[in-house]
Amino acid sequence: MNPKTLIFIGLCICFIGLILYLFPNAFKWFGNLPGDFKSDKGNVKVFFPLSSMILVSLIFNLIYRLYKYFL
Repeated sequence: MNPKTLIFIGLCICFIGLILYLFPNAFKWFGNLPGDFKSDKGNVKVFFPLSSMILVSLIFNLIYRLYKYFL
């Protein structure tokens, strides 16, 4: 793996960690979007975060394309 890639991934992880540390309520909306399916029947709880995972996929795709474009 390219050293630039490792540095970029490390900086992204540090940036996300810094946001979560400084603003702990910043991502309370995550997992509660329309399209996130929750079911609670008796002893069985099912949670399927469909729209949250689509959003994560789009964000990672955008970051990857920007990385490939600029480096």
